[in-house]
Amino acid sequence: MTIRALVWGENVHEQKNKVVADLYPDGIHGCIADALNAADGISATTATLQDDEHGLTEKRLSATDVLLWWGHAAHGDVSDQVVDRVARHVLGGMGLIVLHSGHFSKIFKALMGTPCNLTWREAGERERLWLAARNHPIAAGLPDHFELENEEMYGEPFGIPEPLETVFISWFQGGEVFRSGVTYKRGAGNVFYFRPGHETYPTYYDANVRRVLCNAVRWAHNPAARIVDVYDAPNVPVENALEPIVARGPKLHEDGGDGFR
Repeated sequence: MTIRALVWGENVHEQKNKVVADLYPDGIHGCIADALNAADGISATTATLQDDEHGLTEKRLSATDVLLWWGHAAHGDVSDQVVDRVARHVLGGMGLIVLHSGHFSKIFKALMGTPCNLTWREAGERERLWLAARNHPIAAGLPDHFELENEEMYGEPFGIPEPLETVFISWFQGGEVFRSGVTYKRGAGNVFYFRPGHETYPTYYDANVRRVLCNAVRWAHNPAARIVDVYDAPNVPVENALEPIVARGPKLHEDGGDGFR
């Protein structure tokens, strides 16, 4: 089975900053898609903020197994309607991988229910990523640690809920540490946040980073059929109970009604 990945890129820095444009001539999203397409069993396409409905239409999301999200400068420009649509698909079983400054994206904050804030410094310092879960599928084929010579620092405290699993912990040249690879389950959807990826550095060309992304796509993929009624809360009338019962006591709702929300 081929996993259908969709790489969403904000595609703003690439249009406005020469350093980023020269480093990622096909966009950050294009570079990530190239890495995924070079891996066995993954087929990746791209979408950007500038596309109609940000490229995240109902039809497109229904045909996506795993969505990867990179954003930074224009989180507020993402339509709330599209965010709600993406969240519904994640709850229904679509995998989601949020990258770098996507920690402040509307979709990540909506799914986490927390501010997702952190400390940061843009100084091109060395980042050392340590495996915190050596046998995790996302860490398959990686050494116990690997380094990125130039990266933006993210530091604790990181305003996220307690992760299901912490796969990577980063140390930075300036002394800070950070939970740089964490997993969550939201509804039927698998969610992974991966920290590296500052736009002015060649992070997404790094072989270890590319391996993490490919591993993460495979981990996030849920082969089960997508749940489409994730917000439904149906009333079960007395006569439809699995075991015979008799209604007793006062009630607020009519059988089969929608209830209050």
